[in-house]
This record gives sequence, C-alpha cells and structure tokens, in this order.
Amino acid sequence: MTINENRIGFLTSAADEKGFVESSLPQVVFAGRSNVGKSSVLNSLARRKNLARVGKTPGKTIHVNFFDADGKLLWVDLPGYGYARVSFEEKKRWARLIEGYFRKTGTIALGILIVDARHEPTGLDRDMLAYFRAAEIPAAVVANKCDKLKKSEMPGAKKTISEALEVPEEAVLFYSAENHTGRDELYRLIESAAPEKESEA
Repeated sequence: MTINENRIGFLTSAADEKGFVESSLPQVVFAGRSNVGKSSVLNSLARRKNLARVGKTPGKTIHVNFFDADGKLLWVDLPGYGYARVSFEEKKRWARLIEGYFRKTGTIALGILIVDARHEPTGLDRDMLAYFRAAEIPAAVVANKCDKLKKSEMPGAKKTISEALEVPEEAVLFYSAENHTGRDELYRLIESAAPEKESEA
C-alpha cells in the first residue's frame, strides 16, 4: 500500500507507558544506538528536516516518539541506547521504557534496527534484534552513514555487520540519511507493512 510522504506527522512523545498511543494501526519500530542517526533516517524517509528532532549531541531521543504515517501505520522511534554520558539511572529508565513498549504495544508489523555502516554492531544491537526475534517481529537491518565509506570498503562492512548480527548479507541495507542512498528501498519495505485496503464488494 502506498503511503503519502506528505501525510507523515508527529503524534506524541511518551515518557512512560501511560503515554503510549493506543491504536489498531500496525506499527513500524525504529531502534538503534544513540549515535547512529535514527532521527536523521526518519527525516530522510519523510523528506523533511524536522519530523524528528536531530541534536548535535547523541542521546536526544529520550522518549518513545510516535508518528502517524498517512493514517495507515504508526512509526515508533524508540530511545537510543548505549550512550555513555547518560547517567546509569537514565539508562535504566530508557530500558524500562523500551521493555514496557514491547510488553504493552499493539501489532508491530516491522522492526528496523539502525546500525552504523562504519562499525561492527555491539552486544546491545544484538540484544535489540533479539527483542524483535523473541516477539516474532520481521526485522530489517539498516546500515546508516554508508556515505562515509569508500566503495571498496562496502563489501567488507556488509560482511562484518551480517556476521555480528547473524543475518544474511542481503538482509543488510546500506543507507545514507545525507544523500538518501537506500531511501526508496527502505520506504517500499515500510509500505509493505501497511495493510492492503479491502476491495469493494
């Protein structure tokens, strides 16, 4: 189903489980470390600069942010994880928030794990992917910042990511929020998570 990119808008930020959006719409969940550019990927997908807040300092996404995608999907931006300068108590709060989302949310149609194309995924990335797998949620691995790689470095980078996360190399999508490499492919994947409109009788 086609999603009109001009009809993607911010709904709300949830600081705790009480703020989670209750909806029957399928949800597409964006997850990743604090410094991989999740907000930039969201803005790239929507072809605008300010759909999601982008900060100069990693760790700006401290709530679960909900976006309405043309009334057909909810896009959900989870708090970034793994940022060292955040206090231990804040890290625990983020973890509880993410765990609460997976426990209480409705239908998650697709999980998108965003990693840095330049670096090997961490144990936290593997843990996040395990959340999706445990919940039997289809997941895509998006390697952002691929524009920072030389063409000759890309095959090795893809192999490193696939081995670290134990996914096939073809399951790793190179992406650049800067020049929109991979944007159309990822957008089509997200659109496929939207339910098809029932044909009229």
